[in-house]
Order: sequence, then structure tokens, then C-alpha cells
Amino acid sequence: MAVIAVAIFTVAYALIASERVHKTIAALGGAAVVLALGVLGSEDVFYSRETGVDWDVIFLLFGMMIIVGILRHTGVFEYTAIWAAKRAKGSALRIMILLVLITAIASAFLDNVTTVLLIAPVTLLVCERLEISPIPFLIAEVLASNIGGAATLIGDPPNIIIGSRAGLSFNDFLLNVTPIVAIELAVFTVLLPRLFRGSFTVDPERIADIMELDEREAIRDRGLLIKSGLVLAAVFAGFICHSVIHIEPSLVALLGAGVLVLTSGLPQSDYLGAVEWETLLFFAGLFIMIGALVKTGVIEHLAALATHAIGGNALVATLLILGVSALLSGVIDNIPYVATMSPLVADLAAGMDHHYNTQSLWWALVLGADFGGNLTAIGASANVVMLGIARRADHPISFWEFTRKGAVVTVVTVAVATPYLWLRYHAFG
Repeated sequence: MAVIAVAIFTVAYALIASERVHKTIAALGGAAVVLALGVLGSEDVFYSRETGVDWDVIFLLFGMMIIVGILRHTGVFEYTAIWAAKRAKGSALRIMILLVLITAIASAFLDNVTTVLLIAPVTLLVCERLEISPIPFLIAEVLASNIGGAATLIGDPPNIIIGSRAGLSFNDFLLNVTPIVAIELAVFTVLLPRLFRGSFTVDPERIADIMELDEREAIRDRGLLIKSGLVLAAVFAGFICHSVIHIEPSLVALLGAGVLVLTSGLPQSDYLGAVEWETLLFFAGLFIMIGALVKTGVIEHLAALATHAIGGNALVATLLILGVSALLSGVIDNIPYVATMSPLVADLAAGMDHHYNTQSLWWALVLGADFGGNLTAIGASANVVMLGIARRADHPISFWEFTRKGAVVTVVTVAVATPYLWLRYHAFG
């Protein structure tokens, strides 16, 4: 069964990467074969946390897509687009830097996917106004989202899993991970002109037109904007406080979407049309195929091989966990990877000499899993969502177009994280 699961995942991944078959068809086809051959059963797919579809992710996406679809009718995205372009004086590079910083900071306190859903419409409108391609901007933002999401306990789902397993608090993340994320973000910002060279040429006439616009005139429905703002604020508060109120972010998003649907007065087509159905189905298929790898022990076996190669050297363990996590999280979803790897890291940390700071193993897992999400187009949920938005806006981003940029950023961020972990926890720890 392990061989079958690996073969199905490999074929589906190859089809997704080649783009000869639509990624949703490839994912659902692979899932269908997994189910037909009996690798997984209905219990595994629908009810298991380890091997099943992550319904929290699916319904978080669904709820936020509806909220964004309703919010779009207020004109607030046009307002923000004009405001950002005017503050940047029409410079495409400054606009990219501004949007990247907003995305990264927001991703530290919100789910990455939520941030991407909110920032993408603004980006598309800015680029439409300036008559430039939005593709480099969308790619840069999702890369920044995965970097910024590593900064806090609630910024990325793998962080929550690791925090729970290792007993790490919100403040632990602030003290240990936020500093390196700030450094990584600065390095990424400096890298932008080289990474997207040739993407910043703007017609001076378009800049002049932008500077003459009054962003306040873009607001079309102030009443709906107030309602949406209140609901969105409540949803964000729910995201931040979900561990206190014991309501999962997915339910918070669905409740917010339900309130807006009831109070907006918009027809169904206006908000259901904003739902990325193909993206949701792609995630479902991907979760099923990864669940097969988890159930058959493939992911656990790979993680065990890495831990056995480490021996008792804490520094080697830290760097190997960082590298392996970045690589594997770029190929498979980082949530099941972290869920599988966490107990192994816990056992490894327990066996280390006490004079080493074994927390470095956990921080290596956090940074590797989060930064590794940038490696490929399907390395993180936010990547898949952004590609779906771009395709619907008639600006499709290919698997390899994203991966060429993402691989560079992953290598750079892991390279920067390596001396940080060494110096802070081993050289001076």
C-alpha cells in the first residue's frame, strides 16, 4: 500500500507540475484511485484528523471567500488600491514593497490564506490602474505571507501544532522566531528588484492619472462597508482569540459569512460567484492523497530516516531538521508533515544532552516547515489560493513560474535562518 500511495502521489504531482492536466483534475483523479484501491476508506477520508480531509481548512477558505466576495461590492478594494498607488507615487517597485510589507505583517496575526484573499483584489486593481502585469506582485505577496506567517504562534497552522506539542507560548514565538522573520523580511525586500527584474516599468501617463484620483469616490456602499467592517473585525478577533474562546477559525469564518449573507441583502450569485470551487476541490483531493502517505507510514518513515541520521549532535539535528523540513514541506502539505514530525522531534529533544538548548530543534521545525511552503506552487495553502485567484482574473500563473521564484526565496530564507539558529542556540546558547 505504501508503494501504491507513493506511485499515485508521484504521478499526480508530475501531472500538476507539467500542467498537461488541470491541477484539480489531477488531484481528484489521484484521490479517486487511492479510494478505489482501498488505501483509504470513508472513515479515513471524512473523520480522521491524521489522514482525512482537513475540513477546518476547507471551510475557513469557504467562509472567507464569501466575506471577501461581499466586501468587494463596497468599493473598499478600489479605495485601498488607489491609496497605495498614490502613497507610492505611482512607483511599481514601491507599491510592491508596500503590499509585501502589509501582507507579511498581516500574516503574522491572521491565517495566511485569509491575508491572501484580502490583499489579492487590491493588487489586481492597482495593476489594472497602472496597466502592468499583476503576476509578479501576486507571487511576491504570497511569498511574503509564508515568511510573515512564521512570526507568531497563530500565524501559520503548523505553528499551532508545534506550539501545542512542545508547550511553546505566544510569547515564546515572539522572542525566538519574530526576530529572524524580521531579518528574513528585510532580506526578501532587498531581493525584490532582482527577483522580479523588468516588472516595474509604468507609463508616466498612467501615474499622472492615478495621482489625480480621489480614493474616497471609490466607496460605493458605505452602509455595507460598515457592516462588513464590523463583521471582519469580529472575525479577526475570533482568529486571534480562538484558543481562548475555543472556537476554531473555520467556524469563526463561517459565522462571519453567515451574518454578512443575512444582513447584506445581496443576491446569491454576488457572493457565491466569488467562491473558488476548483481550489476547494483541489485541496480535498490533495488532502486525500497526502492522507494515504500518512496512513501507509511513508511520511513517518522519511522523518525517521532523518532523525536516525542525526545521532546525538544537537547542532546537526537542528540544521538537518531545518533542511529536511524545508524540502518536504515544499512538496507535501506542511500540516501533516509537522503533525508527523513533532513526536519524533520531541523524542529527539528528550535524548539530547542537557547543556544544549534543545528548543532549537523546535524552532528549526517551525522555520523549515513555514519557509519551505514557498518552495513550490503547492507547498502552502496560500500558494494554491493565490494561483486560483490569478487564474480567475485571467492572469494564470504556471506551476514552474511560481516555483522558479519560490525556490530562490526558500534557499535564501533557509540560508539566512541557518546562522541564526547556530549563533543563537549553539555558539552563544
